[in-house]
Amino acid sequence: MSQDETDATGDGEQPAELPEYAERVLDVADLIPPGRVMTYGDVAEWLGDGGPRQVGRVMALYGSAVPWWRVVRADGALLPGHELRALGHYRAEGTPLREASRRADGHLPRLDMRRARWDGAPAPGGEESHT
Repeated sequence: MSQDETDATGDGEQPAELPEYAERVLDVADLIPPGRVMTYGDVAEWLGDGGPRQVGRVMALYGSAVPWWRVVRADGALLPGHELRALGHYRAEGTPLREASRRADGHLPRLDMRRARWDGAPAPGGEESHT
């Protein structure tokens, strides 16, 4: 996806009215607690509608209104073109990261998906789960 097509960073303007599916995706993104992530596929599964590509498209077009860095690729790679901005958010929120090997392109860490992934279940007492 080109920079012109993505609005995940808030560079473009959003239409006054969002498609219903986009609203639902963005609502899920808003639920993800700081320091946790859901994959594009997780969001689609949560909704029971669409798939990872549809969720990714919504995030690319309308994601600037929500914490876009919390909806991620399943492999834990940082969003291409937005790695440093996302990394700043992850570090500020304490999102679990795996340091990159010296062979990794750009030596950027990846998300530690085993520890960072949120299943959407509320924790006892009504707070979001952090397990």
